[in-house]
Amino acid sequence: MSSVLPVSPAEERSAVDNRRMLVFLVVLALCSAFAFQGWRTLLNNYAVETAGLSGLQMGIVQSLREVPGFMALGVVFLLLLAREHRLAAVSVCIMGGGVMLAGQFPTFGGVAATTMLMSFGFHYYETLNQSLTLQYFGKKEAPVIMGRIRGFTAGANLAVGGTIALLSLWLPYSAIFVVVGGVAVCGGVWALRQNPASPTAPRQNKGIVLRGRYWLFYLLTFLSGARRQIFVAFAVFLLVDRFGFGIGEITALFIVNNVVNWFLSPAIGRAVNRYGERAVLTLEYAALLFVFLGYAVAWSKWQVAALYVIDHIFYNFALAIRSYFQKVADPADIAPSMAASFTINHIGAVILPALGGYLWMVDYRIPFLGAAGLALCSLVFVQLIPHSMRKAGVAA
Repeated sequence: MSSVLPVSPAEERSAVDNRRMLVFLVVLALCSAFAFQGWRTLLNNYAVETAGLSGLQMGIVQSLREVPGFMALGVVFLLLLAREHRLAAVSVCIMGGGVMLAGQFPTFGGVAATTMLMSFGFHYYETLNQSLTLQYFGKKEAPVIMGRIRGFTAGANLAVGGTIALLSLWLPYSAIFVVVGGVAVCGGVWALRQNPASPTAPRQNKGIVLRGRYWLFYLLTFLSGARRQIFVAFAVFLLVDRFGFGIGEITALFIVNNVVNWFLSPAIGRAVNRYGERAVLTLEYAALLFVFLGYAVAWSKWQVAALYVIDHIFYNFALAIRSYFQKVADPADIAPSMAASFTINHIGAVILPALGGYLWMVDYRIPFLGAAGLALCSLVFVQLIPHSMRKAGVAA
């Protein structure tokens, strides 16, 4: 006699809906990662060799790139006009269009405008992607799904690197931008023809949602974003400026990072389920405390290269912040809260690169010591996550 319990028609429909949503999210993640990584790979060389941008102009472009992340709260108002999965598809199309146009206007204004267009699409897509993942997958499933998608995007990053290496033998920058951006546009158009939404998904609150009981999630998100900005702005610069890394060595580090994350990212999601958000985030922040101190005192190429790889590994642990929020939040608050979290995450992006650059001129170690201080603050506050969440799956 079979011991398998019968599945109700409602449960079967829900499982099918979730599978459709998973395919939808994976396709968009792969296409958007391919286009975004392609844009990142090409931008600096294109800006210098073709558009003739100065260091100051590139700094302005990079600052403008972060503005749409700070404005991610605008997603809340767009949700009054369209459903989330539609907006996600449109956002990927916009991002791909920005990448395709990037190589067509070789001026400072052209690079700045296409960067803003790409960035709006990218940041709004990321906001909606995280929201849909938390809505459609349970408290045990969501960390695993987020980890798997991170692994898939690492594979896409490797694929675009090989694609660009081959295309650069025959095509100019302008054509390569069209190819890599076109992948995202095609993915977005495909997604617009899909309807993975389920009538059983929790209805989302409209308008801005900021609740006092989510303060720990907001704080951990802010600290994570501020710390990440210091890494983005100064880690590679440290490798090049202080330790003389060439383009070949930077490329090798890029390959190592993506290979490691391809295999490791899915395991991070399983670790969240097994050990809980508090344990995983404690490990992340303790490790990053020593990583940033290491950046400040390292004296050899091998040391900073190892720190760079370790930094990338622990960056993926941040998915536990979102799975923690899923466990404490009202299901109807997920979409507006993900939009608010992206804005909170990017507050530091407006201030820290410029401030860090000034402090770098005083002593290059200061930005990294500051990041170590942020990691220490995160380590302290994450201890407020209840131990009981690992077993119960809900807040204590």
